[in-house]
Amino acid sequence: MTYKITIIAGARPNFMKIAPIIHAIKTAKNKGEQIDYRLVHTGQHYDKNMSGSFFEQLQIPEPHVNLECSGGTQAEQTAAIMISFEKELMTNPANLVLVVGDVTSTMACALVAQKLNTKVAHVEAGIRSDDWTMPEEINRLVTDSITNYFFTTSDLANKNLSDSGVKADQIFFVGNTMIDTLLKQRPNFKAPNVWSQLELKPKSYIVMTLHRPANVDEESQLKDMIDEIINHTQDLPLIFPVHPRTAKILERLQIAHPRLHTVEPLSYLEFNYLVENAKAVITDSGGITEEASVMNVPCMTLRDNTERPETITLGTNELVGTNPKNLKKYLNKLFSSGWKSGKDIPLWDGKTADRIINVLLLINIVDLKK
Repeated sequence: MTYKITIIAGARPNFMKIAPIIHAIKTAKNKGEQIDYRLVHTGQHYDKNMSGSFFEQLQIPEPHVNLECSGGTQAEQTAAIMISFEKELMTNPANLVLVVGDVTSTMACALVAQKLNTKVAHVEAGIRSDDWTMPEEINRLVTDSITNYFFTTSDLANKNLSDSGVKADQIFFVGNTMIDTLLKQRPNFKAPNVWSQLELKPKSYIVMTLHRPANVDEESQLKDMIDEIINHTQDLPLIFPVHPRTAKILERLQIAHPRLHTVEPLSYLEFNYLVENAKAVITDSGGITEEASVMNVPCMTLRDNTERPETITLGTNELVGTNPKNLKKYLNKLFSSGWKSGKDIPLWDGKTADRIINVLLLINIVDLKK
């Protein structure tokens, strides 16, 4: 009997995490394993960059269905996803629902699956920021409280789960599927237009990304942060792929400087080309800290906490905080060649998805014997 897995993706980063899992399922299937998948895109985030070429570039199959649950408040979106996914799962039953990361879709679909007596596997389980003001932290806590199988990226995630009462035989330390995608696609990175337009050279510019409300919605905070970055980055160009909403705030605040170059959001291959060749990255994104660490690019995180501490203890990331005045010290260290080098992070080796599918195949065998 075929082991049917429904895989959930709600936002663009989720697709980077599920792509290698789908490739691993196809490989297992080609070897004769009775396993198959259905890819459900909840449509949580509308992203104009997610066209057919997005799936083609990253060798990600287009979803079997898009539930188109974008917009609304946190509660409205959670409810919309649950209602739509319940109909989807009842029409297309599965043995397992696999969710990744910490977006609203992760939590909402896990809830629906358990209500329909379908087991749940959580990829990237156990990570914690301990900051309950972050919607993502609530999503993690709720999802992990109703998950059956926990796939983790670090020993600390294992400990977080154990401390919350999860049994050892439910936890599987497998690594990071986002890094599977990064390592597979690294040879395919390509220069965006801004590379030639500004005549950029390797290690001679800085990449910025800011999207968290604490940094971009507080206008005085955003202005102070960018002023500090401009004041302490010498003569380097600052490349800032910016969301349209943030672009409007920048325009309203009349934030402009000859070295500050705002560009539209870039494709995965273009953005990571910029990161790989940058002198440093200044960001408030958790995923980018992982990628920068693996590519050994200095990274400064403008947050007061992180759910990915291994990027600090082993990687190239430093937690700067949200106080703009903190930046000077870290930027001075960058320009004095005092930045640390990254070390290998255990199991971030490009083989995580294979480990996940091997575990799921064993789980299926055990379940069939019951």
